[in-house]
Amino acid sequence: MMRKSLIQFLLFILLTIQLTSCITTHQLNYLQSSKNSVATYKDTISYQDYRLKEGDRLFIQVYSTDDKTNVLFNGSAGSGLQMTGSTESSDLYTYLVKSDGNIKFPLIGDVNVKGKTLRETKDILEQAIKPILKVNSVDIRMVGRTFSIIGSGKSGRFTFPKEKVNIYQALAMAGDLSYYADRSKVRILRVTEKGNQIKSFDLRSASIINSEFYYLEPDDVIFLQPMKQQFFGVSTFWMALSTLITTYSLGYFVYKSFH
Repeated sequence: MMRKSLIQFLLFILLTIQLTSCITTHQLNYLQSSKNSVATYKDTISYQDYRLKEGDRLFIQVYSTDDKTNVLFNGSAGSGLQMTGSTESSDLYTYLVKSDGNIKFPLIGDVNVKGKTLRETKDILEQAIKPILKVNSVDIRMVGRTFSIIGSGKSGRFTFPKEKVNIYQALAMAGDLSYYADRSKVRILRVTEKGNQIKSFDLRSASIINSEFYYLEPDDVIFLQPMKQQFFGVSTFWMALSTLITTYSLGYFVYKSFH
């Protein structure tokens, strides 16, 4: 009688573990409201243009009505010009933002761009070129911009396909999160002028669009971690029920073998 009670107690404990380890839609669905007990980001933060920092690489092209001038600015391989090595274009030249915040531009020399947006940098260069070339237009874009994802079987380094990439687009590029990835505890490591910052947020929240980390920046690292349910390997109620029935059948067989 005692042995039977013990088996029943163990089966009850197993059932409790199985049911509590099931993964629900609440743990998986994105853009949930705060009514579903997910984090809320109250302060709306609009997208801000990226500001250049040391180590960034810029593709700069000058357009004018004179072909010789175009070759002078766009074909020069002088100091400060380096091959990017990026897969975006095998013959693309870039200007490196040095530690002093300057890039070295042909005929102009050092131009300080650190802390400037691409739009501000465009204006600065056009004004600097104006004494040399009155009719001109400058095209600027960043190259070699990447972000990384680590954990949950999605580790990899990815290139920005456009200027603005949000967290959902970034994860979609990696094939979305795995079934067992913990969407309630996603972290981003970001390098800023004030040092490294780590932000942890709930990816399921609809108000994540108000978060300062909704849009990625170059060199961001996204860290993913598994849910505790992965330890049990149970994802749905029916899987838990199937496991329970199998375990109960085995327990009943063992019980009958000793009687």
